[in-house]
Amino acid sequence: MSLIESDVAPTPFIPGAASGLPSASPALDSSRSPWWQGAAIYQIYPRSFQDSNGDGVGDLPGIARRLHHVARLGVDAIWISPFFTSPMRDFGYDVADYCGIDPVFGTMADFDALVAHAHDLGLRVIIDQVYAHTSDLHLWFAESRSDRGNPRADWYVWHDPREDGTPPCNWQSVFGGPAWTWDGRRRQYYMHTFLKEQPQLNMHNPAVQDAVLQAARFWLERGVDGFRLDALNHAMHDPLLRDNPPAPADGRLRTRPFDFQLKTYSQSHPDMIGFVERLRAVCDEYGVIHTVAEIGGDHPQADRRAYTAGEHRLNSAYGFDFLYAPALTARFVAETLQRWELAPDENGGWPSWAFENHDAPRALSRWCAPEHRGIFARTKMALLMALRGNVILYQGEELGLLQDEIAFEQLQDPEAIANWPLTLSRDGARTPLPWEDLPLGGFTPVSPWLPLSAENLTRAVAIQESDPASLLHFTRKLLALRQASPVLRHGALEDLACDGELLSFLRVEGEERLLCLFNLSPEPLAPSPALQALAVQSDIVLAINGATPAALPPYGVLWVKAR
Repeated sequence: MSLIESDVAPTPFIPGAASGLPSASPALDSSRSPWWQGAAIYQIYPRSFQDSNGDGVGDLPGIARRLHHVARLGVDAIWISPFFTSPMRDFGYDVADYCGIDPVFGTMADFDALVAHAHDLGLRVIIDQVYAHTSDLHLWFAESRSDRGNPRADWYVWHDPREDGTPPCNWQSVFGGPAWTWDGRRRQYYMHTFLKEQPQLNMHNPAVQDAVLQAARFWLERGVDGFRLDALNHAMHDPLLRDNPPAPADGRLRTRPFDFQLKTYSQSHPDMIGFVERLRAVCDEYGVIHTVAEIGGDHPQADRRAYTAGEHRLNSAYGFDFLYAPALTARFVAETLQRWELAPDENGGWPSWAFENHDAPRALSRWCAPEHRGIFARTKMALLMALRGNVILYQGEELGLLQDEIAFEQLQDPEAIANWPLTLSRDGARTPLPWEDLPLGGFTPVSPWLPLSAENLTRAVAIQESDPASLLHFTRKLLALRQASPVLRHGALEDLACDGELLSFLRVEGEERLLCLFNLSPEPLAPSPALQALAVQSDIVLAINGATPAALPPYGVLWVKAR
């Protein structure tokens, strides 16, 4: 199968100085690879996918109703963001019952029906697990805060104040202010890495580990195929409560006290490895269960490798490398990929990659000028599909949705409200998915929980379905190309290099070699003479935006079978 788009005419090339970044990663035996290796996963943010009952909020029956759209894309699995019982202070990431369905999303019967429907369509189901904290309305916390002698007294991170009454250490919360809140019932401070309504679980306590692992078993028994593990390296703290050191200035604007510290002691505790191995052992009891960790922080790569090393830890991990990147340059991509790629005799781990999600601004609004969005959207999608590892598509990415501007009075995101106007609202990437060419996009018949922009309404599924040249159809073709290609799903990544804004690498599986070239600029470029010679002698697998072996027009992409 090949995919060639020649809607942009070839243009003269501009040579550049080569700057190689050599790398290699071990190829996998695709005949023995589990289903998740090389998978394409589609993230669903349930509040914004489809409203089925007319309350302006998406729900589980709504997901089931629209699931054919996801199946037609050609992905392997869906990841559903939290739908658990919650007061929604952080929209489900503040869990009040790990084994309950919040009524706004439906019932347990709705969830079971959704899993069955997904499996009938050939889709695996991955759900979130949040082990760093719960809601302050969780029954565990209600008991824990009642006094210092109850059975769950040490299920959360409590500590006495300093002699002057101030918090026990200087740790700061992600959403602003100290990571400690005073509780008058226990006359102690409790820790919270995020909102004060999200008290930190004491994951050093074996009983707490047992409890969350029991929750994981509950969902595995209901047929889920994997877990996305939220903020996993935030889930254990330094028991000595040592102060974090100050972070050196790096030129970036600091909008929160959290940005002024290195998180040396408040996250990434080495004892998390023991819990990771316990979780993997539970998952292995249920067959091939996919586990992918969200790993954030200033220097996350050590945790990513540690959490995924060997066959007794997690399958994969991802971070915020691309999600918060202000620009997509060849050097940035090469350096980011290089951090995952180790020598052939080492375990480089199996990465997962996301360019967009519910926490980050839409990539088309970050990475290119408005006049280039049409061609750049194809380049971005082709780059994602060419990477070694798993790829995660966020709902609406296949439509080229843009970041919506949300007025302050309509904001729902607690971080954006707390740090207004310096923190970019996450709400702009969480607006409802437009399905139909209708005023509310067919998402709901009433006022939605977040507004839909006029520009994104023009990118609705129904509109793109009727246009064979749309990004939606192009994304389906790319996914089909990736699914049919062992070298793209399982192959190693080698000869990674950047030459100005020309990014190149090889994907290698056995005797098959796929050369991938990307012009990540709005200016025409050309491959080096050596790359041109290789490309001319090869079969073209993918050519978009007018790309040829001799020239890459603005945002041109070329994949060729190297001989």
